[in-house]
Amino acid sequence: MELKRPRTVAAALAGLGLAVTLTGCGGGSIQNATSESDTKCDDDLNVAINPWVGYEADAHVLGYVAENRLGCKVNYKDLDEQVSWKGFGSGEVDVVVENWGHPELQKKYMADQGGDGSAVDFGSTGNEGVIGWYVPPWMAEKYPDITDWKNLNKYASLFKTTESGDKGTLYDGDPGFVTNDEALVSNLKLDYKVVYAGSETALIEAFRDAEKNKKPMLGYFYEPQWFLSEVPLVKVDLPEYKDGCDADAAKVACDYPVYDLNKVVSKEFADSKSPAVDLVKNFTWTNEDQNLVAKYIAEDQMDPDEAAKKWVDDNQDKVDAWLKD
Repeated sequence: MELKRPRTVAAALAGLGLAVTLTGCGGGSIQNATSESDTKCDDDLNVAINPWVGYEADAHVLGYVAENRLGCKVNYKDLDEQVSWKGFGSGEVDVVVENWGHPELQKKYMADQGGDGSAVDFGSTGNEGVIGWYVPPWMAEKYPDITDWKNLNKYASLFKTTESGDKGTLYDGDPGFVTNDEALVSNLKLDYKVVYAGSETALIEAFRDAEKNKKPMLGYFYEPQWFLSEVPLVKVDLPEYKDGCDADAAKVACDYPVYDLNKVVSKEFADSKSPAVDLVKNFTWTNEDQNLVAKYIAEDQMDPDEAAKKWVDDNQDKVDAWLKD
């Protein structure tokens, strides 16, 4: 599968140039550092923030530790994935904390894939990523065979909306998310139209409303994702994924693979003497860890840094392991 999250050029440039929030550390951070850590970090650490809350959880926990244990100045940059990778070469991005595959970006930016060498794989986050089509629990209970893609056309009329006309609606999220859904609808000959809800938040609110008010909904969703502990969405079984079945994006007719989510960094950062290099390389946690911090941010409305602090304070053993050489 050619994993893409296409965005408009205008949005991409706006993200790269404008959507930057700086979180300084300076003397206050070093004063708060624990005694067994920690070499001073003399350079800024530029961390991309891709537009979903699980990624935000990853980034702020990593950034909080970099600030408060290493004394780094962390710059968080709101960017989509493709623009984030472009930032490796320009020096504007040091770290992408959660990468969902992207072979097309690997080929462009990783030396071992024939690219320009500005990006380096820094290993797994420990998170396992799943993408697919989901329905609210009430639908799976009332129409148990709806979770087999072969039966979706039978139920298409339930999902008609003003956006889809005489077809059923398949809701996707942000237009920049990794998705093969338009090709899947076409190649599986499904009587549906892909409609973009616009964001992760919009998808969550639509699924929440669909379950509460027993409204039909079929939509793109993914794991890890804190919302599944609130509304346990039921995944639709698409044709089984087999290696290479997604090689041609236009001909995809299979499910998404399971992703071993990984970190990607700039070559310049990887070769630097920054103590944050080992931190990023060693950073791993579980889907449950990420979901908990994401819930703090999205549902409990905590500031991302406060959410990160709460998790770090409760998980010092894991953090200490990240800081070992």
